[in-house]
Amino acid sequence: MLDIRKIREDVEMVIQRLSLRGDDFSYLRDVIKLDRERREIIVNLEQLKAARNETSKKIGLYKREGKDVRPILESIEADKQKIQSFDERLKTIDNTIQEMLLNTPNLPCENIPIGKDETENKVIKQVGETPAFDFDPKAHWDIGTDLDLLDFDRAAKIASSRFVVYKGLGARLERALISFMMDMHTEKHGYQELLLPYIVNQKSMIATGQLPKFAEDAFKLIDERNLYLNPTAEVPAINMHRDETLKASELPIHYAAFTTAFRQEAGSAGRDTRGIIRLHQFNKVELIKFTKPEDSYKALDQMLENSEAILKALKLPYQVIELCSGDLGFSMAKTYDIEVYIPSYKGYREIGSISNAEDFQARRGNIKFKRDQTSKPEHVHTLNGSGLAVGRTVVAILENYQQKDGTIEVPEVLKPYMNTDKIQ
Repeated sequence: MLDIRKIREDVEMVIQRLSLRGDDFSYLRDVIKLDRERREIIVNLEQLKAARNETSKKIGLYKREGKDVRPILESIEADKQKIQSFDERLKTIDNTIQEMLLNTPNLPCENIPIGKDETENKVIKQVGETPAFDFDPKAHWDIGTDLDLLDFDRAAKIASSRFVVYKGLGARLERALISFMMDMHTEKHGYQELLLPYIVNQKSMIATGQLPKFAEDAFKLIDERNLYLNPTAEVPAINMHRDETLKASELPIHYAAFTTAFRQEAGSAGRDTRGIIRLHQFNKVELIKFTKPEDSYKALDQMLENSEAILKALKLPYQVIELCSGDLGFSMAKTYDIEVYIPSYKGYREIGSISNAEDFQARRGNIKFKRDQTSKPEHVHTLNGSGLAVGRTVVAILENYQQKDGTIEVPEVLKPYMNTDKIQ
């Protein structure tokens, strides 16, 4: 959530920065008008309550002096009605401002590329050689079916389209990748391992920015408690510290978590309908950081290196892009996408996203820290990144490591996890 004080100070600057996302944010001028009215009401309420208290003190005096107290009681009743009216208006204004701010995205970082959409993202680097096959390579959905690794038909029977059943060495490959990623991030990169709930509540979804803006993408449970299936480990991990004030000595906090994620993919109709690039249910290893404000961009670069290390170890070709303002996620100030080369697409596809939300999520979730016992609480900065999307890593391995005889070579670092050097 944006800081209302920043909007008060220079609403035109905030509108201009947000407009780089490609939408109209002129409604923030209405927020300022409502905020001004709100503060005027608060002043009036304080004056009314003070006057009522002074008037109330006269009741005893009037009674002792034998005077008629009815005018005083009528005045108190009139003030009571005014106070009630002001309180109701104040509540309406607070709710309106809150709703408007909850639907307002984060300010883009000042040094990111300016652009309208993904076509204007900036390629930072490309790593690794793309494969040169001396045969016609197959797409992963054909490889998975031919080797009996992936079963789409039975998954659709069990659930619906955009689900998959992993079988045999396909299931083992998925499990191996999860273990390999978690081992690397915890043992080599210094993250603390978490095993999180797969169900989150409404407050958790609001804190990280999934609600109210993206309600149609979430799987909501039929439950009076307003519970949702986890859309990404970012949600439960960030909310571990909701409504907490941390000590400066506790920062930075680094978490790594494997979860199964669930998404409606409401805005992706017709996209990636074949294979396992875009499913309603998928496994993901997520990296989360809580830092002091001055440390967050150094932490972002470190997180990017940590995610890249997975692809380097797997010897998969990839590129890193910096998202332009028009392609930036709702809660994020700056984002790098990691895209792995997929032969069937003849190009790169996203496999990880590394982002800095600055204090945006911390404001929504009331996550603060104190530099010392006498200092005022400040909002932390939160960061999250894929470390990586497991299913898409499976896709990359099946397609990049496929052999002429139809088998799949197992990447060297996965052999201890797979207990085989070939998938056939």
